[in-house]
Amino acid sequence: MYAQKVVIQNTAGFHIRPAQLFTEKATQFQSTVLIMPEGTTTVADAKSILNLMTLGLEKGAVITIQAEGPDETEAVAELSELVASGFGEE
Repeated sequence: MYAQKVVIQNTAGFHIRPAQLFTEKATQFQSTVLIMPEGTTTVADAKSILNLMTLGLEKGAVITIQAEGPDETEAVAELSELVASGFGEE
């Protein structure tokens, strides 16, 4: 298992477009990928857009991206970079 904390950077937070981009990227990996917002016990499947949308993540929210599987390190690195980039919105 590999995990990394990142902060949501884009102004609108995790709305439909970022959630879609995140899900599309997550499904490229064989590993199981989970998202855990800081301060909650909620865990969401990163390969499910519905799961991501129900988190209601806003700008400044801290999340942990966790992956387990053969490409876990690459998955976490690329997804963390996507979040850090603000999903190309800014």
